[in-house]
Amino acid sequence: MSLTLESALALARAVLEEGQRRGCAPLAVVVTDPGGRDICALRGDGAGHLRIVIARAKAGGALGIGFNTRDVQVLAGRIPDFVAAANAATEGGLIPSPGGVILYRGGELAGAIGVSGDTGDNDEACILAVLKGSELQAAAPYWDN
Repeated sequence: MSLTLESALALARAVLEEGQRRGCAPLAVVVTDPGGRDICALRGDGAGHLRIVIARAKAGGALGIGFNTRDVQVLAGRIPDFVAAANAATEGGLIPSPGGVILYRGGELAGAIGVSGDTGDNDEACILAVLKGSELQAAAPYWDN
């Protein structure tokens, strides 16, 4: 079951607030439905306009390939030609950097979230911090990173 607009906005706002709390660079957040279509996109004050594009590619790429973008980064290290080809085939729609997370609710696919603005590690950390204690869960890592 897809996220509602209200729940997607609350998630996106919470991630922006978490980034501010952590002292991250300004972030952008895109939350999608299970098909990779935007539910909401928010750009924090001072975040560059391309950050939305990158966040969208992180969310959509995670859904499209079937695992979080941290695992795409691992895959890029193991099979770089595959990731390069997939990125070319999707016209830049596969970002091999943490910050794209597939979302589940009660074991059912709910959508994805992409964050961009700081390091990939910090982008992802903001997502995971907000998910703790929420009704949403991140997809499990594909590999032991």
